[in-house]
Amino acid sequence: MDLIIIGLLGGLITGISPCILPVLPVIFLTGGAQSARFDGEALPARRSRPYLVIAGLMLSFTLVTLAGSLVLGLLNLPQDIIRWLGIAVLLLLGVALIVPKLEELLEKPFQWLPRKEVKNRGSGFGVGIALGAVFVPCAGPVLAAIIVAGSTGRIGIDTVLLTVSFAVGVAVPLLVFALAGRGLVQRIRAFRARERGLRIAAGIAMIALAIGLVFNVPQALQRLVPDYTAGLQQGLTEQQGDALDLGGLVTDENRELSNCTDGATVLETCGQAPAIRGIEAWLNTPDGAGIDLKDLRGQVVLIDFWAYSCINCQRSIPHVVAWDEAYRDSGLRVIGIHSPEYAFEKEVDNVRAGAADFGIDYPVALDNTLSTWTAYRNRYWPAHYLIDAEGTVRHIAFGEGNYATTEKLIRELLQDADPEAALPQPTEVADTTPEVGSTTRETFLGSSKDVNYGGDGPYRAGRGDYAFPSEQPDDSFALDGSWQIETQYATPADDAGGSIRLSYRAGEVRAVLAGTGEIVVHRDDGSIRRISVEGTPRSYALVEGDAHDGTLTLEVPGGVQAYSFTFG
Repeated sequence: MDLIIIGLLGGLITGISPCILPVLPVIFLTGGAQSARFDGEALPARRSRPYLVIAGLMLSFTLVTLAGSLVLGLLNLPQDIIRWLGIAVLLLLGVALIVPKLEELLEKPFQWLPRKEVKNRGSGFGVGIALGAVFVPCAGPVLAAIIVAGSTGRIGIDTVLLTVSFAVGVAVPLLVFALAGRGLVQRIRAFRARERGLRIAAGIAMIALAIGLVFNVPQALQRLVPDYTAGLQQGLTEQQGDALDLGGLVTDENRELSNCTDGATVLETCGQAPAIRGIEAWLNTPDGAGIDLKDLRGQVVLIDFWAYSCINCQRSIPHVVAWDEAYRDSGLRVIGIHSPEYAFEKEVDNVRAGAADFGIDYPVALDNTLSTWTAYRNRYWPAHYLIDAEGTVRHIAFGEGNYATTEKLIRELLQDADPEAALPQPTEVADTTPEVGSTTRETFLGSSKDVNYGGDGPYRAGRGDYAFPSEQPDDSFALDGSWQIETQYATPADDAGGSIRLSYRAGEVRAVLAGTGEIVVHRDDGSIRRISVEGTPRSYALVEGDAHDGTLTLEVPGGVQAYSFTFG
């Protein structure tokens, strides 16, 4: 049941994300407008068309995502053939809507059906099938889990349930949009005499989408639109990462990667880097030869997990390219591990073209079976693993952002490897990571998420002693005292209690707390507020007013669990 709920939530978030924008005109015109019913029509439109368009999209997207890669591999067919067939069908259907003669030709195989059915503007199911084959949503945590399972052949009932529920979640916003389109067309009288014009507009939209997909235009447009759902996707990962089994299997080779905290500001020691394995092809190496990390001892290595159609990766790659150019002569070796989200990203020519578009000339490994991804227990596109000259992983950063910290640590490792090295000035690539909002992002205190931790030393599961840092970064929290850190919350380890210091930017600050006890909130203006906590987790208001920058210190007694802070 949990997986179904997670899949639905992940799909709903994806269904309202910027990645859905390129298909909306086709959904509006073919699924909505063409099912409009006008007064006095001798032949009413097929009212089920929006549902059949979305059903076709759900079916083909589910099958392609879950089993497309394995089936094509068994048939020894190119991995991007489904995408090209989908584009061809979209183009053909688009032209047919504009050219009646072609439409009649396409209808001939179906002349055994009742004539009313054929003349009824079609069911729309075929359009949905074609859309599902080319549909490329942003890869959030749920889709990442599905893709890993499909690519590695670990498909069980849980994966099927997760995939179907995700597809249903995506379909709901699209269906709402299609039905809204139908309602709009029916209410505007001018459309009643322009049924032919609507069909031509739908055809043009389908042709435009098909041509745009050939030249990757939708991805370029998506890069221009901030991902306003990033915070929601991240929250789903933090709360449900264990249920999704993100990151692959834990083995003796990669067990110590748990010692690294995501986006840490200091170097950590996280065990020897797992070997690069299961690579189908190498780009930008002499004669396509592979690379063994053991041969790179004495050099600093940055491993970048990416996929060329991943919007988040496209915003991250300029930083990686700049680091390679700036520090290659100083001993940095960058290796791109191309771990595909979709079947068409497994084609070596597609990856080669994508690498060329981004100016990548460092080695790129095609991890088509996600073997290296799994060995590194990776979770996201993109992900950066920084390895020192002795072959030890020293830093991990998931997702976008944190570039200044990663570069600072690269420089530290290069200096450690060669104290005489003359390093160039730091790179100056603009950080285009979208702003989730004008306030501090939601801050979780459980061990599954600690990128907002601003204290000294590591922050990880288990009991530990903490102290406030002398200088705390903006938009972060720090602990003081003895604390027990669990997956979802933090709680004082004994009756003496502990303190939390929170730096924030917001007008309203709330805390999700549980247990029994009274917390004392100290504001930086000297005021004090006491809040009684009782029972299961719920949200308590700490600050209310106009937006401002501030600092809170919370005295938390033993028996109270702190889950998160939210800001408004």
